[in-house]
Amino acid sequence: MATLWRLSVLCGAREGRALHHSGSKAASLHWTGERVVSVLLLGLIPAAYLNPSSAMDYSLAATLTLHSHWGIGQVVTDYVHGDAVQKAAKTGLLVLSAFTFAGLCYFNYHDVGICKAVAMLWKL
Repeated sequence: MATLWRLSVLCGAREGRALHHSGSKAASLHWTGERVVSVLLLGLIPAAYLNPSSAMDYSLAATLTLHSHWGIGQVVTDYVHGDAVQKAAKTGLLVLSAFTFAGLCYFNYHDVGICKAVAMLWKL
C-alpha cells in the first residue's frame, strides 16, 4: 500500500489535488507516469514469462495494481458525478487497490506467485 501511495504521490496523484485542469504540472506528471507504467508493463510481462522470479512477481503486483488503479480512477472521474459521491468512489477505489496489492503480495509470498500461477493456468 505504501508503494502504491508513493508512486501516486510521485506522479502528482494525491487525494484532493485537481489533476484535470489543463496545463497544470500535476496533470502533466500524472499523464507521464501513466505512460511510463504502461510501457513498463509491455516489457515486464514478457520478462516475467522468460524469467519467472520473486522480483518479477512483486514488480507485476505493483505495476498491475497501479495501472488498474489509475484506469478505474479515470472512469470514476469521467462517469461519477457529484462531489460527495465522487469522493466516496475514489475512497472505495483506494481501499480496493490497497487490498488488491496486499492480496497479490500475500499470494506471491504464501503461494506460487503470479508468474507460476499463470504458467500453471496455461498448462491446463
